[in-house]
Amino acid sequence: SSRTGVVPFVALLLLQRRPVAGRALLVTGSSCPGHSLCRSNVQEQTRRQVALLNATAQDLFSLYLKCQGEPFSSDTDRLCNPSGVFFPAFRVNRTSERKEVMVAMYKLFAFLNASLGNITRDQEELNPMAKELLDRLHNTTKTTRGLISNLTCLLCKNYNIFQVDVSYGESSKGKGTFKKKQQGCQVLRKYVQVIAQAARVLLPHLSPP
Repeated sequence: SSRTGVVPFVALLLLQRRPVAGRALLVTGSSCPGHSLCRSNVQEQTRRQVALLNATAQDLFSLYLKCQGEPFSSDTDRLCNPSGVFFPAFRVNRTSERKEVMVAMYKLFAFLNASLGNITRDQEELNPMAKELLDRLHNTTKTTRGLISNLTCLLCKNYNIFQVDVSYGESSKGKGTFKKKQQGCQVLRKYVQVIAQAARVLLPHLSPP
C-alpha cells in the first residue's frame, strides 16, 4: 500500500499528513516561500543533479545486489522484479508543458527521497560494515535532497506553486531481513528505470536556450 498527502514545500518531506485520494492537488497563492533564495544557476544545477543521479543509478543497484548476497545475486530478475512496487505515476514526456514536467519531477524525487531513507535505515541495520554501499546511499540521498530544493525553487519562482501532493511507498519497518532486502532491491531496480526516463524528459526542459 502507499500513502499520499499534500505536503507544503516548507514542511519536512518525511512528515506524513492526512491521506488524500484522487488527482494531484496543486495549490497556488501569492506567498510562495523561499523563491527569493534561488541561486542564479539553479536551472543548470538541477540539470546536473538529474544527470548525476541517472549516471550513478545502475552502479548503486549493482552494489546493493552485491551486498545482499544470495539469493539476490543469482536470482535478480525474479526477486527484484519491480512490477509490484508502488512508484508515482510518471506520465509526462518531452512534449509535455514544462510546468507539468516540473510537478511530476517533484513528486518523483520526493518519493525517492523517502524510499532512500527507508533503504538506508535497513542497510545500516543489516549491513553496517558495507561502507561503500552506505556512502553511495547517503550521497544519492544528498543529491536528491538538493534536487528537491531546486525543484521547489523553480516551481515557486516560475509558477507560484508551493504545494504538491506527494506519495510515499510502503515502509519496511517490522518486516523480516529477507523482505527488507527484497523491497530495497525492487525499489532500486525501478529507480534505475524511472530515473532514465526522467532524465530524457527533464533535461531538454532545463537545457540553455
